[in-house]
Amino acid sequence: MRTRRLPGPPLLLLALLAPAASAQTVPDDSAAVARAVAGFHEALARGDSTAALRSLAPDVVILEAGGRENLAEYRAHHLAADMEFARAVPGRRGPVRVTVAGDVAWAVSTGESRGTFRGRTVDSIGAELMVLTRASSGWTIRAIHWSSRSRPRPE
Repeated sequence: MRTRRLPGPPLLLLALLAPAASAQTVPDDSAAVARAVAGFHEALARGDSTAALRSLAPDVVILEAGGRENLAEYRAHHLAADMEFARAVPGRRGPVRVTVAGDVAWAVSTGESRGTFRGRTVDSIGAELMVLTRASSGWTIRAIHWSSRSRPRPE
């Protein structure tokens, strides 16, 4: 297993340990974070890979289906399928809950997807966690964790 050591503590650890009480936020920080998350999803739904990738930090970590991808791996392996899925399967995202602690933020949401993708029926519920950092250009996505499962069938 190859590990890459970055200077300082991991961003996710910082985000989880940062005390919310000491966070110094500008009133529209939460809205700006929510817009950054929505912008990424809108880019996927439009099939705009350039805009989607521009939302992600060069060292982004994407966790999905028990695997981990960096930016190059995501671009090569899953970005096209994510765009195809977003265009083919109507999704309904619940409210995004944003927490801002200084220059780090995390956004949590749940949602559902129903439709047909590549000939298969999709009826699933899922959760998403994104960790973002503030840059001079705005909020950048540093980590994404997606999980989903088939919706339970009524008995």
